[in-house]
Amino acid sequence: MVDIAPHAYDPQVLEKNPALLAPVEVLFSGWGGPRIDEAFLAAAPRLKVVFYGAGSLQGIATTAAWKTGIRFTSAYAANGQPVAEFTLAAIIFGLKQVWPLAMSIKRTGAYPSSTTMPGCYGTTVGIISMGVIARQLCRLLDGFDMRRIVYDPFLSPAEAAELGVQQVSLPELFSQSDVVTLHTPWLPETEKMITREHLAAMKPGSTFINTARGAVVDEADLLAVATDRPDIQFFLDVTHPEPPVAGSPLYTLPNVILTPHIAGSMDGECRRMGRYMVDELRRWIAGQSLQWEITAKNAAHSSHRPPAA
Repeated sequence: MVDIAPHAYDPQVLEKNPALLAPVEVLFSGWGGPRIDEAFLAAAPRLKVVFYGAGSLQGIATTAAWKTGIRFTSAYAANGQPVAEFTLAAIIFGLKQVWPLAMSIKRTGAYPSSTTMPGCYGTTVGIISMGVIARQLCRLLDGFDMRRIVYDPFLSPAEAAELGVQQVSLPELFSQSDVVTLHTPWLPETEKMITREHLAAMKPGSTFINTARGAVVDEADLLAVATDRPDIQFFLDVTHPEPPVAGSPLYTLPNVILTPHIAGSMDGECRRMGRYMVDELRRWIAGQSLQWEITAKNAAHSSHRPPAA
């Protein structure tokens, strides 16, 4: 479909020899890709479209690039699929109290005499921010008898009805949910959005899941609540900083479960992201609409937004 450069160029190679970019019209990239800033644009005057085989464009897209008319498309939806699947598993394990039970059995060498748990029937899942991952999660949850409540100030009532979710305030979401799952992008206005007051209001035996970004949660507040409320499970695939600093209580608190940022595409799952971008190339060559295009307008309230200059 296209003439391909002799081999892949990493940003360091392009920085040393920007002339390599002179003939480039189409750029494929992924995690660790180059920032498409003024210097890059000057070296790549023929660049028309960027196919980003990963998630957030924040690290590569710039306002300057959008002003020149360069188009960006991303495999964010492909990367969101394993996050939604991972979150579904975490929800089920949280509602069935898998982690505290498994750790208790390992610690004591015996099964507990009795257990109580919310379970997966008639319980309430609270979803914070209804981006592509949360919408994929909702589709996965369609087969379960669970109530779904959401907090997202940008979600319209019509969209909520279509998704089969009930809109509530953020405090209501924490107090009503048996499991809370966070999908908010890390932006200046969302940093430390989740506080002690929210977490402390959670039900006994509930679960908090974060597969978004650690900085959206006030970590000091989370540690305080995790210490005071051993009945709440905190399942964190992301932290801030990442990994946690040496000696952090996150490593030792018995009700905190850490995984090393594995919810997104890993190993073979990355092939799905590449496939999405090859399909986008076909559409671009045919003059069709790009299914996963990101514009400056729709990046404004998402993780694709360029950082402030």
